[in-house]
Amino acid sequence: MLARAARGTGALLLRGLNILIPVLDRIRYVQSLKEIVINVPEQSAVTLDNVTLQIDGVLYLRIMDPYKASYGVEDPEYAVTQLAQTTMRSELGKLSLDKVFRERESLNASIVDAINQAADCWGIRCLRYEIKDIHVPPRVKESMQMQVEAERRKRATVLESEGTRESAINVAEGKKQAQILASEAEKAEQINQAAGEASAVLAKAKAKAEAIRILAAALTQHNGDAAASLTVAEQYVSAFSKLAKDSNTILLPSNPGDVTSMVAQAMGVYGALTKAPAPGDPHSVSSGSSRDVQSTDASLDEELDRVKLS
Repeated sequence: MLARAARGTGALLLRGLNILIPVLDRIRYVQSLKEIVINVPEQSAVTLDNVTLQIDGVLYLRIMDPYKASYGVEDPEYAVTQLAQTTMRSELGKLSLDKVFRERESLNASIVDAINQAADCWGIRCLRYEIKDIHVPPRVKESMQMQVEAERRKRATVLESEGTRESAINVAEGKKQAQILASEAEKAEQINQAAGEASAVLAKAKAKAEAIRILAAALTQHNGDAAASLTVAEQYVSAFSKLAKDSNTILLPSNPGDVTSMVAQAMGVYGALTKAPAPGDPHSVSSGSSRDVQSTDASLDEELDRVKLS
């Protein structure tokens, strides 16, 4: 779509049929109403922290009023380009180097707003502005690269330290749990062992009590004393045979070859014990005299002394 401005009358010729007066009217300006793309040349700009940058960009604009674009400014494209360059230098002077890279979008929006405010009287509308390239001085670029590498090393060190800390915490937590489980297992083992020992002692006591009851019942039967005498004699002979094995001290009777005498001695001890009155028996205390008790004790002492000497 084209718009033509006629010289002389100042009329605006639009598309379609237009009548011009020869010699008086002629086509002076031709304006395109399409969107126009203009390359902004590379220029130098100083940031807030005194770093010189080389920046170029692309400007997108459209002629909204062909009459103003024709008679409001001599060269609209050149005017807009110069305005974009000066605005870009002004906006860059407000930012530091780090913010230039982070706030490119806000920088573009600021340049567009500044151009639209100034180009409104020219009949031109700036649609958008884009920064193409930002060239940094070589030494600044090296410093930025070193800064990036240092930041990455810092992050790597932090991550490694955090990993080491997490690993140490996990190992300590594992050791703690292992010690707790080991102590609980040892406690349970001791409890089970104590319960087992208590059960074994109780079982042995019950078995011994039952054996005593059975033995007492057997002694009350016929010939119970004779059986008990035989058992005592056998135990005496067995104990005598183990004297030389279990101890360094050996006791020998005066006649070691006479087994009958040893059996007789054992039977004498058993007989003396069976004849002795049971302690706490009221019948034995009331019926017997102190002389009988003394004679019984004397006979037991003599029998024991005889056994020891033999």
